Amino acid sequence: MNNQFKQLLNTILVNINNGNFDKSKLLLTYALDINPKNYEVLSLMGYVCAIQKNLEEAEDYLNRALAINPNDAVAIFNLANLLSEHNKFEESIKLLERAENLYPTKSNLYHLHAKCLAGTGRVSESFNFYQKSLNLSLSLEILFEFCNLLVKNGFIEEAISQYDYASVTHPNRSELYINKGILLHKLRRFNQAINEYDKAIKINPNLADAWSNKGVTLSELRLSEEAKLHFEEAINLRSDYAEAWANLGASLIDLHHYDEALVSLDNALSLRKNFPEVYGSKALAYRLSKNYYKSAEFYLLAYDQATHDNFYLGQALHQLMLCCDWAKFDEISKKIEEGINLGERVAEPFGYQAVSFSEANLFKCANIFCSALFPPNLINLKKFKHEKIRVGYLCGEFRQQATSILLSRVWELHDQSKFEIYGFDTVGGDGSNYRKRIENSFSKILDISKKSTQDISNLITAHEIDILVNLNGYFGHIRQDVFAMRPAPIQVNFLGFPGTLGCEYIDYLIADKIVIPEMSKQWYSEKIIYLPNSYQANDDARKISSKVYSRIDQGLPDNSFIFCCFNNTYKITPGIFDIWMRILNSAQNSVLWLLESNEHSTINLKKEALKRGVNENRIIFAKRLSVDEHLSRHCLADLFLDTIPYNAHTTASDALWSGVPVLTCLGSTFPGRVSSSLLHAIGLPELIAPSLTEYETMAIDLAKNPHKLSTIRLKLQENSKIFPLFNSNLYTQNLEAAYKKMYEIYSNDMPPESFCV
Repeated sequence: MNNQFKQLLNTILVNINNGNFDKSKLLLTYALDINPKNYEVLSLMGYVCAIQKNLEEAEDYLNRALAINPNDAVAIFNLANLLSEHNKFEESIKLLERAENLYPTKSNLYHLHAKCLAGTGRVSESFNFYQKSLNLSLSLEILFEFCNLLVKNGFIEEAISQYDYASVTHPNRSELYINKGILLHKLRRFNQAINEYDKAIKINPNLADAWSNKGVTLSELRLSEEAKLHFEEAINLRSDYAEAWANLGASLIDLHHYDEALVSLDNALSLRKNFPEVYGSKALAYRLSKNYYKSAEFYLLAYDQATHDNFYLGQALHQLMLCCDWAKFDEISKKIEEGINLGERVAEPFGYQAVSFSEANLFKCANIFCSALFPPNLINLKKFKHEKIRVGYLCGEFRQQATSILLSRVWELHDQSKFEIYGFDTVGGDGSNYRKRIENSFSKILDISKKSTQDISNLITAHEIDILVNLNGYFGHIRQDVFAMRPAPIQVNFLGFPGTLGCEYIDYLIADKIVIPEMSKQWYSEKIIYLPNSYQANDDARKISSKVYSRIDQGLPDNSFIFCCFNNTYKITPGIFDIWMRILNSAQNSVLWLLESNEHSTINLKKEALKRGVNENRIIFAKRLSVDEHLSRHCLADLFLDTIPYNAHTTASDALWSGVPVLTCLGSTFPGRVSSSLLHAIGLPELIAPSLTEYETMAIDLAKNPHKLSTIRLKLQENSKIFPLFNSNLYTQNLEAAYKKMYEIYSNDMPPESFCV
């Protein structure tokens, strides 16, 4: 090769390195005119053609180069790379195998080989070639690519090991610690994740990603105040960090600063319009502020934008039902049912209970929800034995709320000689008489409202709780994350959520033969404990105010038949409201007395009545009163009309305790059979209609037959004294018998099993 040709090749290489490919191609054409069989020129021409996406030309030139010099590693690699870019993976692999035999220390050959294997679907084979490439030359770019592939295929631990190895040779590369922290978070090893983020921050305190990611992990640990500070630091470092603004908004919601949260979330949306998670957070902020219409609006926006569902559709429907806005009820209900049958995340279990008549679908919904948000994160428990059984109730309602209203007397009656009773309070007290009763009943109440999941789990384990009772389930202040760590050997779903939690780490569900018939057990992940009578606890020491109310006081007509329903508005479906309006049309001298919930529901229910030919003035709303005064005014009503598919629960007990008969329809799910359970336990099965048609007929009949209704009211009055529904002492004994049996099964190293008390 003469000096002039060498100079020409050097000029070509300079132009290629500078990205001047058009000029390079002209010079290469000139060089080939001079020397058409120069393999170096042919190889470079193939490379330039490949860069310019001229597949056929590139392949031709590279093959001509290899025909002259079959051992040219550069030409082999370039041709293999070209073939791989056009999905000709097998042809590429054959070339690479040849090159690897010739040049076994070339890292880039093994890297390309790994990518080709992954392209053919032979992912596990590709791992070995990635490892060979990294062993020869630790390129962080290739490492990140390899780790992403490992994670995508479920090998998270292996990816963490890769980052561990790389951080030994590259101890000051902060992205290694950030990526490792993300994976540890994914495995729910939150404290370890925080340690990795701290290493990254120590190397470079100005890394907004490290601060924000650490904040996300702190949020998972329920350390919202600390998380907020981390998100603020991330924003200080990068004011256009949309994710940090979104996360800050979420932490402010956790801290109940809803107005501030909305400002932060709006900042996130100003930076990124398509952000379904932020719309979901705005919906939550409005929901917790009890602005249900706004909440529904933003849940629907989140659903429309989401590429995959995040329970937004079901949440939107629940907010609309709280407002009694049924314009989209059929459409959304159908979509939810279809989604659940496809295994999609379309609804939360609690809201879905108000619209579903299918136990199978309720089970699927709970299982999808739990798998997505509360997968098992189990700790290893030591076995311990106590003279007294230690029962821990974990709850966000140790205050004047339905769960505590039902259970307060049971807690007072627990046999302190055989049980130690602990309360794990996720919210805090309200200073009510119920709170005082609860505090006097427990061996100890521990405030866990500001503790992380791990700390709560450690606290429960440190107290050696034998039986941990979940009184929230998927209702209210959910702390299913604690149960996912299994801090107690026996874990029980009880009372707060009427249905299965759909997870492997809750052992038992306390029920009765009516709410869960034998044939329905297949739709419950827990083993079923059948209490005699009703599963629902009641307080036989409940006070009814001595204050006397008149119908005029409550805005009720003096000489009309008063149907009432004091259930929450989300339980009122358009189907049950249709029936109620037909009942009012048949029983002309009657009104329907409902509990006032929110302005929207009041307006909408009156409009819905008019649509069905009923004067809106016949729908009367009761203002909120204290519990004892609310019970006192029940005597103004003649008959309580139940809802379905979600019955009255505590409200049914309220009515029966106050002497008001409850007419129900036997449902097809746990929440739809609760009133039937209560009526059996008080000896009034004649008030259970087997179908909605008969429910409607019975309501009209009782309104028109005062003697028949009077007989039932008298029977209710007598049965309250002798039937078991309001026998709190008997109920407590049965519940304690269930606890003893659970503990006996555990002590004998037997797996949980269903049983009857």
